[in-house]
Amino acid sequence: MSSLEGQDFTPPERLIASREVDVAVIGAGIAGSSLAKALADRGWRVALIDRRAFPRHKVCGEFLSPEAMGMLNELGLAHRIEALRPAVVRAARLTAYGAEPVRVPLPGTAWGLSRYALDETLHEQVRSAGAEVATGTSVTALRRGPQHFALGLKRDGRTELVRAHAVIGAWGGNGRIPGLAGAGRPKRETSPYMGVKSHFTGCTVSDEVELYFFAGGYLGLSPAGDGIVNAAALIDRRTCGTAPTTVQGWLELALTRCPALSRRLAGAVPIADSQAAVAPVRLYGKPVAWDGVPLVGDACVTIPPLCGDGMSMALRAAQLCAASADRYLKGELTMAAWEADYAHAVRAEFARPLRWGRLLQRVSAHPALARLALAAAARLPGLARRLVLATRLSGREAAADG
Repeated sequence: MSSLEGQDFTPPERLIASREVDVAVIGAGIAGSSLAKALADRGWRVALIDRRAFPRHKVCGEFLSPEAMGMLNELGLAHRIEALRPAVVRAARLTAYGAEPVRVPLPGTAWGLSRYALDETLHEQVRSAGAEVATGTSVTALRRGPQHFALGLKRDGRTELVRAHAVIGAWGGNGRIPGLAGAGRPKRETSPYMGVKSHFTGCTVSDEVELYFFAGGYLGLSPAGDGIVNAAALIDRRTCGTAPTTVQGWLELALTRCPALSRRLAGAVPIADSQAAVAPVRLYGKPVAWDGVPLVGDACVTIPPLCGDGMSMALRAAQLCAASADRYLKGELTMAAWEADYAHAVRAEFARPLRWGRLLQRVSAHPALARLALAAAARLPGLARRLVLATRLSGREAAADG
């Protein structure tokens, strides 16, 4: 039984809705925003809803892979992103547990760009496509009736009822919506991992993403445009005695565990109000493409950061969901067929990169294995390239290079 069915509520048809849309997308990150634009471009009435205000800083590597750029180009957004003057990224430099750094070229040119700027531009393009963007708006209730969903919305103390023919969840890995019981989702894994990020000035990064591995986690430095460097870390809280209480405290913990990183950030100055944190970060959960409604982005599955392709996979999930949602709204698919079609597509697309990304995550946590892997990558550049490709979505290289 769907987690939205069998509940005692007044059917939406008997309620006076203040307005009606074809699709409500809940969650306005990169997955939800790109999905909303894709559906609006197809002519559907779309509402993009998020309880948080935008633009805002989020924990993210702020790395747009060649595959991500290909998909943004397909959405007609690449030129808009390019106008933001992103940094060019051509390689990754890996430093692990005192071993010599290893440079691994990327399979194409990537971009580094602040999520603050990226999300703001995506929302502008969603509006330009004719969709509504309702940020700072909470979904207080979600119910499914025979023909429609009913959503209770609250913003600035005002409440509103909206009817939607379809609802899609893009609310992140830790989000929940009242009325969505989660019957279709396996029990969430407990996770000791947390993510933190901050922007810095006074630290020059060339055309590389720099990854520093240390006991209990790792930190990535990547250019984010306009001379800004993004520092994003994943840390295992089990390795901490007294846990820091601020983002800066967590970053300083990373510096004490990695002398090379400490030297690298000497003289760097954190940018005020750019700090963000998220916990828990679940690295090993299975994808859940459908839980009463279709799920995209981290709501579907958290991509292991060492895939280096999280935003690409969020964009791809949005593409897949938009295609099957369009067919459902046209009456070509039942909801059950939509669920089967989308779930099959998610499994086919994400199984391989998730498997390899999780393997790399586990290897990176073991100093001896990580040093051995880096030594092999230094001696066998072709092997390193194949590992990078293994964590990428298959069949996207041509689009990325175009």
